[in-house]
Amino acid sequence: MNILAVDDEKLALEVLVNAISEVVPNADIYSFRKPSEAMEFAADFPCDIAFLDIKMRGMTGLELAKRLKDINGKINIIFVTGYSEYSLDAFRLCASDYLLKPVDVQQVKAAMNNLRYPVKHESKKKLQIQCFGNFEVFSDGVPLYFNRNKTKELLAYLTDRKGASCTMGELTAILWENKPDSISQRSNLRNLIHDLKNTLASVDADDIILKNRNTISLKVDAVECDYFDFLNGKTSAVNHYHGEYMLQYSWAEMTTATLGNT
Repeated sequence: MNILAVDDEKLALEVLVNAISEVVPNADIYSFRKPSEAMEFAADFPCDIAFLDIKMRGMTGLELAKRLKDINGKINIIFVTGYSEYSLDAFRLCASDYLLKPVDVQQVKAAMNNLRYPVKHESKKKLQIQCFGNFEVFSDGVPLYFNRNKTKELLAYLTDRKGASCTMGELTAILWENKPDSISQRSNLRNLIHDLKNTLASVDADDIILKNRNTISLKVDAVECDYFDFLNGKTSAVNHYHGEYMLQYSWAEMTTATLGNT
């Protein structure tokens, strides 16, 4: 479930996001203080629900709602405001609900239980990948066991590459610290890939690895990952990042530096 939260007041937005997070902790919540940025985001990332402040600088919540409905006619609009006089205009836009500030958990819960367009819950992804702190992998919340440390590191690097295809030469250079590429190293890498596939198959998740003749990559939309959520602006992931990324791998320091500038 993808949820937009838009309010140009910082404190009000934080209160709103916290209330939504408590009611639907597994939702992907994207918060914006500028309506124009929210609209640009929604054009690229389909959203199921939008909590919109009505009185904002630059573009009112009513105007933003009209534009969001042009993008997705079945988006649930929930207006949040301190001004009750807008209620008639709000419901003319077929809003799901109209909440008066200060918003609390009970208001959000009631609104979520009465959506105009019920949201279909997607099945939970089998694999959860943690990049912040140490790199760890979980299957339905249970740590995944790897027979070899290098196998785990292989999955870590594929995750770091965000779905980009990695050549055999690139992987051997990373995993064996720039030792000369050789037939022996290529054989070791093939064994690691085979071990990784078997490890993932044990939890019915081997389909997350895409392998071609000379490249391999991760199917990023088949896993849950705090790093990917951070890059997509998910509030919970942004708040969870404290400057530590895949601490056990030296090659991850470059990404750590990049995240620090984000």
